[in-house]
Amino acid sequence: MPFISKDWRSPGEAWVKTDEGWERLKVLECGKRKRLPSTNEDNYESDDNNEETIPPHCHITIRCTREIAGFNGLGEAVRRLDFRSSVRDRRRFHYIVALLRLLVAHKGIANLSGSAQKQLLQMVEEVASHVSDSQQHLNVLRGLSLQLQHIVYQENQKCWGKPLGSSNLWHEHVETIKRIQHLANQIEIKEPGPEIRPKLHDLPEECIREIILRIADHKDLEASADAWKIMSKLVNEQRIWRELIRFHFNQNQIDSILELNKLKCLNEVEDWKKFYHQLRRTYGLNDNYQFAEILSLCRYCCCLFWPSDGHPCIVDQSPDYKQRLEEAGSQLTLIQPVLPAQFLKFFSL
Repeated sequence: MPFISKDWRSPGEAWVKTDEGWERLKVLECGKRKRLPSTNEDNYESDDNNEETIPPHCHITIRCTREIAGFNGLGEAVRRLDFRSSVRDRRRFHYIVALLRLLVAHKGIANLSGSAQKQLLQMVEEVASHVSDSQQHLNVLRGLSLQLQHIVYQENQKCWGKPLGSSNLWHEHVETIKRIQHLANQIEIKEPGPEIRPKLHDLPEECIREIILRIADHKDLEASADAWKIMSKLVNEQRIWRELIRFHFNQNQIDSILELNKLKCLNEVEDWKKFYHQLRRTYGLNDNYQFAEILSLCRYCCCLFWPSDGHPCIVDQSPDYKQRLEEAGSQLTLIQPVLPAQFLKFFSL
């Protein structure tokens, strides 16, 4: 006998049609304005007092138990955390790019779900548009473009087995990749016009030294030394490499290399550049320095969010909740940073 009623097992999802297809309402609510509950729905009038801004956030399942069973979808998380718009935020740009590199280089986009493939390519296309507008990070775009081109070549060489999703969707992805490659090839870094002053060559050495002191990557330092004679002279100064060492390494790491070289103190170091590379080979570099803002995880409500935007936390909604956790002996750290590699571990890729 047919079941002619509402399904008692679940209220279902509310779906909204957008320019990019159908999307769940709860996903679109993040980062946009949402209407607050009203006592009179028929006479509801939209005004600023009846709206609130919901920051981008995404609740995830860290581990499944008997009571809690869940599945984290990459496409939904990317949409709810507003990664596409975050590309144009200078604080989040390098984080998004690092995530894209891992997704493209890990198993390639062909093994992702159709929704995740679409979201990833939209993010790369947004990166291409941002690089074209800002005239910066051209090497980042070209690296992603080459990786995508290699993936398409590999898929075309297969005798059997097609990427996940429909063939029409994959053809759309190939066209998107071609547009990204075309845009990357068309970008040319233009030199500022003669009316723009001062130029880099017009600055005194003290200003150029201050610029170099703010470079955190030794590869960029070496590349800048090859670009200009004055920069080469400044990069070879011992102070530059001494400050770079203090930025990347702690005192215990420095002391261990001093002991290895049979030196008593830092004043006995003669070649700071050599000393830096010895530290780098021994301990490696912490990649966190390149991220001005890192995605965070709230351990109370298992929610991923951007620290600068915050999130609707259960502690704010129920102040007694935190007190009950402390009385129960919980030692959870409220906020935990989530690096790009750790972010991908929440999903079955």
